[in-house]
Amino acid sequence: MPPDGPAGLRHARWWQRRAIRAAALVTLLALSGLVILALVREQTGTEGFLVGLGLATLPVPLLVAAFRWLQRVQPGPWRNLIFAFAWGACAAALIAIVANSFATRWIATATADPTSADTLGATVIAPIVEESAKAAAVLLVFLFRRREFTGVLDGVVIAGVTATGFAFTENILYLGSAFGTDQLNGGTGLASVTAATFFVRVVMSPFAHPLFTVLTGIGFGIAAIGADRQTLRRVLLPLLGLLLAMGLHALWNGSASFGDYGFFAVYAAFMLPAFGLLTWLVIWIRQRGLRIVRAELPAYVLAGWLTAPEPYALGTMRARTLARDYASYTQGKAAARAVAEYEAYATSLALLRHRGRKGRAGADFVVRERELLNALWERREAARPALAYAARATAPVLVPMPPPYGYQQPYGYQQSYGHQQPYPQQQPHLYGYPYARPAMPYPAYNPYRG
Repeated sequence: MPPDGPAGLRHARWWQRRAIRAAALVTLLALSGLVILALVREQTGTEGFLVGLGLATLPVPLLVAAFRWLQRVQPGPWRNLIFAFAWGACAAALIAIVANSFATRWIATATADPTSADTLGATVIAPIVEESAKAAAVLLVFLFRRREFTGVLDGVVIAGVTATGFAFTENILYLGSAFGTDQLNGGTGLASVTAATFFVRVVMSPFAHPLFTVLTGIGFGIAAIGADRQTLRRVLLPLLGLLLAMGLHALWNGSASFGDYGFFAVYAAFMLPAFGLLTWLVIWIRQRGLRIVRAELPAYVLAGWLTAPEPYALGTMRARTLARDYASYTQGKAAARAVAEYEAYATSLALLRHRGRKGRAGADFVVRERELLNALWERREAARPALAYAARATAPVLVPMPPPYGYQQPYGYQQSYGHQQPYPQQQPHLYGYPYARPAMPYPAYNPYRG
């Protein structure tokens, strides 16, 4: 038995150390990547693999950038996105290829009908296996990075990036196989199988796999904003999202069996409306996060942790961007990075306080609040001047309205050359602080000027 005391405890729980778990995870993903690489190359050939790799890479930066853009209000760490993409491209793809192949062969042997086995595998087996494999990445982040998984947007981003990685590997396989078919049949140009596959998978529906898995991410995200004691809700909502993802995936895979125009009917009637609805939803959630920032942070202004302009500046994307640009222009990239971190910590603080007021905060609310406030305090020297400038530069200017026709000025109002004197040149207090654009102490600055 290990000796008593802290040293013995550390020795008994060596597997719980962060470095050990990270090394095990990296090893698992690396081995999965090597195996999936060998399998895909075996099915497509070296030349087909290289062609598929080049074509499948094209939509990846755009999709990852789109999901990262959704997370700009409260950016998550890049390590979560890297893990999600690697899991989707390596582990989830390997599970899907092995499980789908085994299930299809078993059904074909049991029914002696390979055609029906392929159809059943594509419409039933593949959605269940693939969506479960991708959902595992969201589950792991939800369990082991709980502080960084705080809402629906986090679930959407993790799920979407995981599905992007999965679609990347799947596209290599399909495009590489299509290229091999063209090599055998002599297909070239727009009439080739490669061109048709590229158009359907990369041009028309690059969002297909992310759209399916995002439903699972939304389920985990709603569970994340609930109270810890709501165990049933935290279990049922992710399962409901997973079932919806499987259903939409099955409908998409089965569209080819609905006739010559089944694919286009499903694409127009279900895929595009679902994509538009989810896009609107996540943008609305992001704007709601900014409103929460503006509503919750004034309490910390009264306590002296924040200055008066900060709730307004931190509650608008334009002011946030301008603050980072101003810090970079005046103090360098390190200051801009500090401002970006300040914005992220302030957003986390506002959302934490909002959950606390709704009774959904965890037991570590006070500890987490203190950590975030200390993080803000450490970065205040670089962030406060930039945010103050951004608040002044973006605050709306209230222009006084002229008096109505026939309005009589009070006795004693001076006249000058038969005309009334203009209103005094003073600006009302905007958002709780008396800043007016003509009185800015900083020089006029345009960060987009050369």
